Amino acid sequence: MECKSVGVIGGGAWGTGMAQAIARGGHKVQIWAMEDEVVASINNEHENKKFLAGYKLSENVTCSKDIVEVATGKEFLIIASPSLYLSSTIAKIVDVPNIKDGSTVIAALTKGFVPSPEGPKLIVDTIEAALPEIYKDCTVYVAGPSHAEEVAMGKITGLVAASLNPKNSIKVRELLRVPGLMVYSSFDVVGVQICAAAKNVIAVVYGAMDALAETSEFFGDNTESLLMAAGLNEIQTLGFAMGATHAETFTSISGVGDLDVTCKSKYGRNRRFGQDLIKTDMLSKFKNIDDIIQNVGKIGYLPEGAIACKYVHEISVKKDIKLPVCNGLYAVLNKEISVQELLDKLLKFIK
Repeated sequence: MECKSVGVIGGGAWGTGMAQAIARGGHKVQIWAMEDEVVASINNEHENKKFLAGYKLSENVTCSKDIVEVATGKEFLIIASPSLYLSSTIAKIVDVPNIKDGSTVIAALTKGFVPSPEGPKLIVDTIEAALPEIYKDCTVYVAGPSHAEEVAMGKITGLVAASLNPKNSIKVRELLRVPGLMVYSSFDVVGVQICAAAKNVIAVVYGAMDALAETSEFFGDNTESLLMAAGLNEIQTLGFAMGATHAETFTSISGVGDLDVTCKSKYGRNRRFGQDLIKTDMLSKFKNIDDIIQNVGKIGYLPEGAIACKYVHEISVKKDIKLPVCNGLYAVLNKEISVQELLDKLLKFIK
């Protein structure tokens, strides 16, 4: 395969894991990271000790603190910035020549929603609104059941490359045709984004139930599967309300696959956050959900579901759709009810 030049905007775990996967295919990958220690450890020790410790990186992976340098001259640009910083990050690269002329194919890994005066916006909408007009309906959204650790190790992983531009979807799919990755195309850009964002919300509730199940007479594997099924139904309801086009999006790897691994994997930060609501009284550090979002760094890791939860709630209110699991978590994080009260209400609702 011809060596491609690839930039990855975001030096967190997922951006680093994807960079390593792409480098396994023989491509040259440069990561942009904000932290001096990340740049130094990747360039000098071939490891992202801050966000993906213990996973050696290819010599084809380098890192820079200069975002314009990373974006310049690349055939592909992978956006892996957290949703909280997405808009400000994209604004820094819009004047790069190969971005202005549309010659770089842009793909996004970011999960979640972005607030705006019109209400929460999807990731692709946010990116394309900031980019030159030539990128309209051409961005590729990549998601699926994919923890960074296993992607970095090369364990077999399925992903979906969703775009309204089939040529770009195929280009990204071909780029990601590397050992360990199986990538499929989709036109359901909205549905894949909703699955990627909302499954994190469900996983927080799953983690809380999982923690309670250790001492509960009532919660077990059967109960957790019941919760997952209810959660998948909510993801699909939200997806169609937002404009998803294909029912199979929710029954394939984007939906049930990503939900399953996010809820059950030992690597899952959202599951961990749910467990910490029970085991470490995590909420005692915060006043409400807005305080959590504003001070998310106090958690020590990034539970994207805690952030997405607010925006899912806003959408459900605006569109008048019933999402008892997602809106119940919103009430918990806003300190309106306890986790136990949420689970009691959910089980009555599901029955």
